[in-house]
Amino acid sequence: MHTDSAIDPSLPAETHSATLAGHLTATWAVVGFTLLLMQALYRLSPMVQTMLDKHPLQWWHWTLIVLWMLFMGYTEGYKGFQKAFSPRFAARARWLKYYPGGVLRTLFAPFFCMGFFGATKKRKIVAWVLNIGIVGLILVIRQLIQPWRGIVDTGVLLGLSWGLMSVWYFCYQTLIQNKVGVAPEVCETELARQQAVLASVSVGS
Repeated sequence: MHTDSAIDPSLPAETHSATLAGHLTATWAVVGFTLLLMQALYRLSPMVQTMLDKHPLQWWHWTLIVLWMLFMGYTEGYKGFQKAFSPRFAARARWLKYYPGGVLRTLFAPFFCMGFFGATKKRKIVAWVLNIGIVGLILVIRQLIQPWRGIVDTGVLLGLSWGLMSVWYFCYQTLIQNKVGVAPEVCETELARQQAVLASVSVGS
């Protein structure tokens, strides 16, 4: 997985140490998001298994499955997650690591990292529109009968699995290897929080 392009060496690294609260908040963000995607994968897997067990597939079914998986692997897994969502998620998890605080912000850390709040206007619009679109797509897919439901779900499973692994990879870079990554695209309130944290560190040093 070639992902070095998501690391931006021009972004400044934090010079202060992360607190325990910061480590825990960032960890919860990753764990919470992992649980969300694992739940989706768990719900989709039986549909694919049902297709394989109860619906004999012709050669053209398998051709469609391969083409659909290639399409979803590229569009959802590579372009959607690896090149866009995952580096941004990791950058925002890193932000929480160094600038934690706020009960709701901590509890909903996975959604903070997904860009639902505490983000620039553009990032919030993208997050909400994307997820509304996903919900709409899920509702449409649920109306499909087998084997078409299973065929569609094979591609979705691949895309989500790719996405989860890429989130883990980038979070390993930003949280464990301490690489900066891409810009977190935070709002003015978050920037003010950053200044307050840096000011307190400066006074204490």
